[in-house]
Amino acid sequence: MNRKGILITVMLLGVIIFLAWKLYKKPEYPILPAEPAVFPLSVVDTLFSEELNEKRIINVYLPQGYTEETAEHYPVIYVPDGGTEEDFIHIVGLVRYNNQPWIDRFPKSIVVGIENTDRRRDFSFAVENLGFVERMGFKKEQFTQYGGSAKYIAFLEKELQPFIEKKYRTTDTRTIIGESFAGLLATEILLKHRHLFRNYIIMSPSLWWGNESLLREAPALLEKEADRDLKIYVGACQKEEDVIMYEDAVALSEVLKLKGGNKLKVYFDYLPNEVHATMMHQGVYNAFKLMYPETASLK
Repeated sequence: MNRKGILITVMLLGVIIFLAWKLYKKPEYPILPAEPAVFPLSVVDTLFSEELNEKRIINVYLPQGYTEETAEHYPVIYVPDGGTEEDFIHIVGLVRYNNQPWIDRFPKSIVVGIENTDRRRDFSFAVENLGFVERMGFKKEQFTQYGGSAKYIAFLEKELQPFIEKKYRTTDTRTIIGESFAGLLATEILLKHRHLFRNYIIMSPSLWWGNESLLREAPALLEKEADRDLKIYVGACQKEEDVIMYEDAVALSEVLKLKGGNKLKVYFDYLPNEVHATMMHQGVYNAFKLMYPETASLK
């Protein structure tokens, strides 16, 4: 075979090999990212409040196993600072953790978080003037609105609780969790509307509001319903950070024990390693342990 024939043969073999490679080579497909899955944490309800004259967003965590088909009913935990950027996620995590089968500190519970619009307005009761705020390092100008707790409590009692109990399967056991101004609100409810909740978790409450007027009214208010069966946790953070709030928390726990009657269970908890900004998570965890030291039912 001459040189030209050899060259043609080589070229033909090359074409054959290339076509065979294309024929038998597995096609390459681009690896596409999977569609991101949604991690369901809560139901988001919207409720227009006639009492507050505004729309409120309500975050609702439903416990594992909650379905429309099952007949089980659940206790409800209310969180006034219950926005997704506030304390809702932290509380849900603690509740879910304590519901694990290997812990089972208390029954599976519904958690209701209420998104704030103006917490200083909603969580404080009416006062004649704001002169007292300066001793706590505030300026009067920081309280453009205040004194709306009566309307907020009416919203809880007349609108939110009925809404939750109609829409979801609940028991009559309700818990409220509040820290700072929300702790002030929880204390006012405890003293003036205690039938709204069976369990109160109150941390570093802003009882300095109104120059401790709520504390001064507490003995007389407690004696009106001294035999009600309640559990109350009062937590206080590092007293060196703010001695006034520490002393007010101690005073609240003492008056509850003295005037609350034999059926009132009061747990005082001092957290020296926590400050006002960090006590929420540890305080609620401690409250759950103190209120339910063994596997117990809220029902």
